[in-house]
Amino acid sequence: MPLRRSAPARRTVPLAAGSLVSLVTVLALPLTLPGTALATPEVAKTPAHPEQDWMGSTIAAHEGIEQAAASEPRGAWPRKSVAGVDVSSHNGKVGWAKLRRMGVRFAYVKATEGTSYKNPYFTQQYRGAFNVGMIHGAYHFALPDHSSGATQARYFAHHGGGWSRDGRTLPGALDMEYNPYGATCYDKSHGAMVSWIADFVRAYREETGRDAVIYTSTNWWKRCTGNSSRFGGSNPLWIPRYGSSVGSLPGGWRFHSIWQHTSSGHTVGDHNRFNGPLSRLKVMAYGADDDD
Repeated sequence: MPLRRSAPARRTVPLAAGSLVSLVTVLALPLTLPGTALATPEVAKTPAHPEQDWMGSTIAAHEGIEQAAASEPRGAWPRKSVAGVDVSSHNGKVGWAKLRRMGVRFAYVKATEGTSYKNPYFTQQYRGAFNVGMIHGAYHFALPDHSSGATQARYFAHHGGGWSRDGRTLPGALDMEYNPYGATCYDKSHGAMVSWIADFVRAYREETGRDAVIYTSTNWWKRCTGNSSRFGGSNPLWIPRYGSSVGSLPGGWRFHSIWQHTSSGHTVGDHNRFNGPLSRLKVMAYGADDDD
């Protein structure tokens, strides 16, 4: 009967106390090159009610409406200003021809919110304003606690917020207002909010070649950015104030470009005035100011 040859004995070296745990820990570490870090991808959040979030939807609730702005006489725009409107999905199909006959000459349309919502009426509203001869533009409802400013700027630019040098398209607008879902300033410090806005406007300029318009109220700006003066020299100001005058401006801006003066106008609620004649609005659309 053949004998089974036994295998050579293996030498074992006792591990020092704790070394087994250390070995397991080392083997579990991800393999990366020296000096590199693993990137954490952003997880897109879906806003709960984007159809209820339009430009100024939180302003009246937080800041009120003066009696002088409660109702506006039809055709009550000064000759030195240009009448405009802003719309979103809550306006549905807009009667653009009627607004044009009333004297409205420009329109902004909500395109996006966060990084997952696009206005389902955007095409009808955006093209409709253009087709009746208005100068048009798009805006983005910001949610700074959902993703970075650059991520939202790129989403906006690629989903309706682009710009073309046709003399009929205004630069995109960034809607910064009270958080409709929680903390007023989106749980951001003054410095963090300023950095978020800077991230957005930088990325938007990279995508389109234009400086984004910033829509914000003086009260919100003071509360959430510490009244930062960082953007007054580069980004046109669009200010909401439902009263008889624009009132004081946020830090850094010496004048406003657009005033949203009522949320209860004719045909659609939100009516605006451009701070200048139509010729200057066309300059803003064409982009010549960026070359001056």
